[in-house]
Amino acid sequence: MSELTSMKNIGKEMARKLISVGIDTSEKLIETGSKEAFFRLKEIYPQVCLVHLYTLEGAVSDVDYNKLSEEKKKDLKEFSDKLKGK
Repeated sequence: MSELTSMKNIGKEMARKLISVGIDTSEKLIETGSKEAFFRLKEIYPQVCLVHLYTLEGAVSDVDYNKLSEEKKKDLKEFSDKLKGK
């Protein structure tokens, strides 16, 4: 089992938050997926924002979050907007 902080974009604070929602390894984050992980975080930490979703997707995809494709960012933004009720 790999530590969350060994993944791209995941620092100590994000790892702490992920552990608090039941995602305590990199394997679990990959299995859960960025959208479900973000959804769980949003329920407990309403201040998490779109950038957090990008960082989670980057971690799952093993890519720096600022190098996600525009298409992927658009998809993630639509998901985030739906959670906000937009």
